[in-house]
Amino acid sequence: MKINWGTSIVLAFTVFIAFILFFVIRMSVDHRADHDLVTEEYYRHELAYQHEIDAEKNAKNGKQLSIEKTEEGLLIAFPKEIHPQEIKGRVSLYRPSDKHLDFDLDLRLSNNYLLIPDNRLLGGRWDIKVFWSYEGQDYLQKENLVY
Repeated sequence: MKINWGTSIVLAFTVFIAFILFFVIRMSVDHRADHDLVTEEYYRHELAYQHEIDAEKNAKNGKQLSIEKTEEGLLIAFPKEIHPQEIKGRVSLYRPSDKHLDFDLDLRLSNNYLLIPDNRLLGGRWDIKVFWSYEGQDYLQKENLVY
């Protein structure tokens, strides 16, 4: 059987369309390629973004935190001149590769530092957000850390 050039073009288009459809269906069914938003209630978080910008400016102009990796875990040190009992806030640890590993901690300090144990943090990239208030002023510091 001899195939002419018209039949070859139709076969080539058919194979190409089948190839594209295969990948479209595979990516829409595959659970490893979730197409969710980065955070839950994304739009509500975007409305409060100006408050975050102001809190970040406050932290850069005055009370900068020290966030470092130690052998015991992740050490978040607050400035020495503040009273740790008056700090209120939250530490959010966000794992971009797996949302099931994300967690938040409320700040209840007796010292000027917070130690997050090593066993809570798996190796990889973590986005850390420390939002805290002291004497009516809000502060925010964001860090990216590869643990």
